[in-house]
Amino acid sequence: MARLRNIKPTAGNRTDWRQLLTEFLAYKKLEDGVGDYTLHDYDRTVKLLFKRFPNAWDSEKALRDAVMEHLAEDIAPPTFNNRLVYLRTFFNYCIREGELSANPLASVKKRKTENRAVAVEIDVLNALLAAPNQGTFVGLRDYTLILLTLDTGIRPSEGTKLIPQDFNASLREIYVPAKVAKGRVARTLPISETTTKAMRKLISVRAPEWGDDVPIFCSYEGRPLNRHTWGDRMEIYCKKIGTHIRPYDLRHVFALEFLRNGANAFAAQRALGHSTMEMTRRYVALVNDDLKTEHAKASPVDRLVKNTKAKRNTKV
Repeated sequence: MARLRNIKPTAGNRTDWRQLLTEFLAYKKLEDGVGDYTLHDYDRTVKLLFKRFPNAWDSEKALRDAVMEHLAEDIAPPTFNNRLVYLRTFFNYCIREGELSANPLASVKKRKTENRAVAVEIDVLNALLAAPNQGTFVGLRDYTLILLTLDTGIRPSEGTKLIPQDFNASLREIYVPAKVAKGRVARTLPISETTTKAMRKLISVRAPEWGDDVPIFCSYEGRPLNRHTWGDRMEIYCKKIGTHIRPYDLRHVFALEFLRNGANAFAAQRALGHSTMEMTRRYVALVNDDLKTEHAKASPVDRLVKNTKAKRNTKV
């Protein structure tokens, strides 16, 4: 697929960025096995840059100026980091193809993001689980997906791609295939009896004409459920119960509660599908902060010392 050139790119001989983007997306899908959602994000991010700066491809200076202005706007760190990664990867491809001599984002670093503690009370989670109408397919689907995420910490993008054969009721397991997993590493997740029953019920009410390739969590017409649709569904339920919980927040809730209830960090890493311990350590740090707070409130030492001092003062 490569069209490497040994000439220095100029405005007169460079390939149009739209053609390069098409080739880049095909390359990522074939060579790296990138999923459809990620491909969509690459496509959207690159097109957004050139929509805002139509003349950015005229020269490398114009591109550099446009990119810097694009990233300089007031955006949240996660948004900044996503744009940075997607654009830098695309520009690296352009360099390999001989269309750029240097990456304008080569030296730009990611912004630090705060560890976001998602503390959701049990009463709120119960209200969320009670919100979907389980008398309908859509309601039962939503209830089961909420339950599965709280039970396993599975990513929304992974859960919505599961098919019936990924569910093993007898072993009470969910298998996340490599092609579905974000890190392209398969993993098996144990699930509770409650989640198993909900999964069984959801699969049992599938339309007879649906094939085995139709996802477990699909629309009532058998169409795939994407993360944006799932986010909209969660927003409906949250408005109903007067709270704000994003689909990904349920994964955070699982991670924190899993560790708080005694699981070790390595088990959490395997369950969450983290390729390294870096992300898992953030959850561990949050749990440790919780412990410090609770210790400050409940440690018997402070009370003992205070009582001892009080007794001494009364004797004086």
